[in-house]
Amino acid sequence: MANEYANNTTMRSPLGRVRGLGSAKGGTHHWWMQRVTSIALLPLTIWFALSAASLAGASYETTVAWIGRPWNAVLLLATIGLSFHHTAAGVQVIIEDYANQEWVKMGGILAVKAICVLLALASALAVLRIAV
Repeated sequence: MANEYANNTTMRSPLGRVRGLGSAKGGTHHWWMQRVTSIALLPLTIWFALSAASLAGASYETTVAWIGRPWNAVLLLATIGLSFHHTAAGVQVIIEDYANQEWVKMGGILAVKAICVLLALASALAVLRIAV
């Protein structure tokens, strides 16, 4: 049995022997999600900045009417969701990199995620109350 195991490990490539080992585990997925949300946020942020600039000096009623338009409400909700997801993921990386104790890491990550979820829900609720 030991000889069979030894032959199996020598027949495998170095990458095959270490696959699934190490501390990174789901790091690739996390990295990709950061890139995907960044790419999605680029046009949304440009749209939002231009829209906000065009609404500068507009009345409250005009701004509420603008938010109430279906297309604007959908884009605002997408911007809110992606922004808070991207923020939570980015701050999680910072906490993982700089927190030394495991309980600080876990507590910090949970706190950041909870805050981001609550703020995203409050923001989405504000948009939906106006749009509906």
